[in-house]
Amino acid sequence: MMEKADLRITGMHCESCVKLVEKTLGKTDGVESAVVNFAAGKASVTYDPAVTDPARLIRKIEKRGYGARLIESSHSPQKDTSYQDELRGLRLRFVTGAVFAVPALVLGMFFMQDPIPYQGIVLWILATPVQFYVGREFYLGAWMALRNRSSNMDTLVALGTSAAYFYSVYLVLFEGGEHQYFETSAVLITLVVLGKYLEAVSKHRTSEAINRLEKLFPKEASVIRNGLEVRVPVEEVDPGDMLVVRPGEQVPVDGEIIKGATTLDESMVTGESVPVARGVGESVVGSTINKEGSFTMKVTRTGSETMLAKIIRLVEDAQMQKAPVQRFADRVSSWFVPAVIVIACVTFFVWFVVFGAPPGFALVAAVSVLVIACPCALGLATPTAIMVGTGMGAGEGILIKGGDALETAGSLQHVVFDKTGTITKAQPEVTAINVREGYSESECIRLAAGLERNSEHPLARAIFRKAESEGILPAETQEFRSRTGKGVEAQIDGKRYYMGSLRFIGENGIRTEYFRESVERFEAEGQTVIMLAGAGEAIGVFALSDTVRPETTETVSRLHAMGLSTSMITGDNERVARAIAEKTGISSYKAGVLPGEKVAFISQAQEKGTVGMVGDGINDAPALAQADIGIAMGSGTDIAMEAGDIVFMRNDLSSLPRAIRLSRLTMQRIRLNMFWALFYNVVGIPVAAGVLYPWTGWLLNPMIAGGAMAMSSVSVVLSSLALKLKKF
Repeated sequence: MMEKADLRITGMHCESCVKLVEKTLGKTDGVESAVVNFAAGKASVTYDPAVTDPARLIRKIEKRGYGARLIESSHSPQKDTSYQDELRGLRLRFVTGAVFAVPALVLGMFFMQDPIPYQGIVLWILATPVQFYVGREFYLGAWMALRNRSSNMDTLVALGTSAAYFYSVYLVLFEGGEHQYFETSAVLITLVVLGKYLEAVSKHRTSEAINRLEKLFPKEASVIRNGLEVRVPVEEVDPGDMLVVRPGEQVPVDGEIIKGATTLDESMVTGESVPVARGVGESVVGSTINKEGSFTMKVTRTGSETMLAKIIRLVEDAQMQKAPVQRFADRVSSWFVPAVIVIACVTFFVWFVVFGAPPGFALVAAVSVLVIACPCALGLATPTAIMVGTGMGAGEGILIKGGDALETAGSLQHVVFDKTGTITKAQPEVTAINVREGYSESECIRLAAGLERNSEHPLARAIFRKAESEGILPAETQEFRSRTGKGVEAQIDGKRYYMGSLRFIGENGIRTEYFRESVERFEAEGQTVIMLAGAGEAIGVFALSDTVRPETTETVSRLHAMGLSTSMITGDNERVARAIAEKTGISSYKAGVLPGEKVAFISQAQEKGTVGMVGDGINDAPALAQADIGIAMGSGTDIAMEAGDIVFMRNDLSSLPRAIRLSRLTMQRIRLNMFWALFYNVVGIPVAAGVLYPWTGWLLNPMIAGGAMAMSSVSVVLSSLALKLKKF
């Protein structure tokens, strides 16, 4: 059985590093898949524990020159200090660089015409600590890339600044040092480090959704032990413990109310702002806030098994997944750095050899090419936008399981709805019962409740509730068998009984004409009809009515306005399906569909375009899997969270157009990011090479090129963060 490990990766500076780490992990024996997220600084690895383990994976990464450690799963997520460590290191390097680079810049720029004594030596002294202390990480990164027969952003920075530094050393030693470029290399390195610092701060903000969720974990709980109420750390709470929760307190962990009643603010989990009522027998979710009324609860899940922990895990996994559009950036990054190095060499050759320019002039042009090129911006364009987009969705109770789901949702052309539990509330009630002569209504209810006792179908539960409300004990059954999508059958008192759709009853050789008139009347009213039969004859019919969700009609209208078509599939009969479709405005419908036939319906719809399937996550799993994207309703149930590519924690259909809108906004932002990242490099590199010089006399200063490179990555991240200003 495969296992999964999340690793924190340090030392990655651009998409080339990501490709190298992914390639290293992917080639390790026992690894099934490996995904590395540059923006998050994480790797998610699926591996066979019989062949390899996290320790070996870490050693493989470290041999490539990167840092790695296992991200431990715990009862409550522990604060990751690596971000603060990274910031402290970058801050120290920047301050150190500025202390030396600013005086060097003043000397080099303002005393160029009237130099001070030994100015070249002074500049050499000022630039050296910046070059080899502040810039040490660039040399190490470039060296490790070279050892791995690769290249990355460190290669460009190390080559560019070294060329300026060592050429200046030559000028000081052999040419008098009147014109040199020490301040250029020092300021370049300092600016790049500043850019890295700002980039790290900005990237961390893209993970605010997870940080906010992690802060929701309660610290303490009031546990009843030996008849006394004691406060203990939440880590010491175990399943089965009894907890007391008072007004204003957070529910410590997941559980079930056994005494009392309350209203809970579940907005932090579901995104629903309206508090919900909870009473005895109902479940409560850890981290939600008790608004009023004390209650006692029995703990059902703790630590990493709680709903909040699972939501955090789902969002983290989603942010690790790459959108298909990322493949373009991956392809570009594989040749980007080598191409830039070649262009820099060609630039120097053309200016120095072909046009006979002074070596200093040619060097400035070549260095500008090296330092203006920015593979980071392209690598950050997609993952940062996905992190922001999925985080925004999670904050509104819309869980999107990765970049592929995000991209697909934005391109949907057709939406297929399941009826029960999706368009309707899945809380049907028995509205009428007709029985055959010779049978009483109570006997009919007793038999029906016995047959439906073990079924979780909403219609079955409605019949069982009817028996409970009438105080009727369900009949005892033997040889129970369920026919998926049709009905059930069992032995009662030595006789065979059937209950289900009219088609199911007919398939068992039982005539249904006796109830034809009442069936037609119920169906004309838009009610669902199920029949009870036994001893070769139909015994009774039950009319059930389910309430259409109040937000359904508006949701369908919004989808149509967004250019999507809609369909409904249901196991119900034609008349009921037509009545609901007309009431909600759904374009088309198909009635009498068995669970297995839903998959075929989805397949046919896919021939015309991209299809999303919306279901309740319980019995719609095959159809959800068949659709281009599965969308599960389910109030955050475990089944729903597993079933869909997108999960609506609110169990509210109005989340659907919002999810599609969010997807479209995110994909627009990704394309904008990638356009500007490509545009910046396509325009910046030729300008840095001096193509405008023959007409304008303008040659780009390497310091300006370095500043532009540093800010290009930051601008892409800020562009992704600007998504938060959008309404969806």
